[in-house]
Amino acid sequence: MACRPYPGWFVVFEGGDGVGKSTQVRLLARTLTQAGVDHVLTCEPGGSALGGALRALLLDPSGYSVAPRAEALMYAADKAQHLHEVVLPALRRGAVVICDRYLDSMIAYQGAGRTLELSEVRRLGKWATGGLRPDLTVLLDMDPDRAVGQKSGKDRLELAGADFHRRARQGFLDLAAEHPEAYLVLKARTSRSGIAGVIRRRLAQMGVPGTGHPEMSEDAGTLNDSG
Repeated sequence: MACRPYPGWFVVFEGGDGVGKSTQVRLLARTLTQAGVDHVLTCEPGGSALGGALRALLLDPSGYSVAPRAEALMYAADKAQHLHEVVLPALRRGAVVICDRYLDSMIAYQGAGRTLELSEVRRLGKWATGGLRPDLTVLLDMDPDRAVGQKSGKDRLELAGADFHRRARQGFLDLAAEHPEAYLVLKARTSRSGIAGVIRRRLAQMGVPGTGHPEMSEDAGTLNDSG
């Protein structure tokens, strides 16, 4: 494994809308809580104060138009602030950072989904994040027609159309194929506890603290599986 720049661990969950990311994020956070491990549970967009305001603008389904390039710049601003305010301070003190979405979502949605030039979106994202890569990206994969179609109260991106979400899904898969050693690609919406167990085992192999033991409770079914 390459030399890690910070003592903490950065674990990111990616995938299309409605695949169950939020459930798996919370299951992992609960495991670390039970193990007494310092961790931060956060998300993009919206994990910082500025990000919360940007999220409200970006996901508002009321119908106002946002140009694709403007949308990409807003997501980049969210990421830059989020790393500065939340992620980097936690990694520097040695915490495990669990993030619901990160740079891959910007490349998949604003690049592949909005059909912007991928190299430009990548360059923008790399600049915004200072090139910080997760120690592991968990990609939950599912046919977007099944995942997004099951959601109610859809936001602006979830209403972007079937072709948009199919392009985004392929964008995620292409990113994982480029660096398979840095990804854990799992079929979404199977057994919640089964998926959580596979994730814990992979993290334990990497040496992430608190992940080497099964959860003390298995009431995963009480968690919201909408993310």
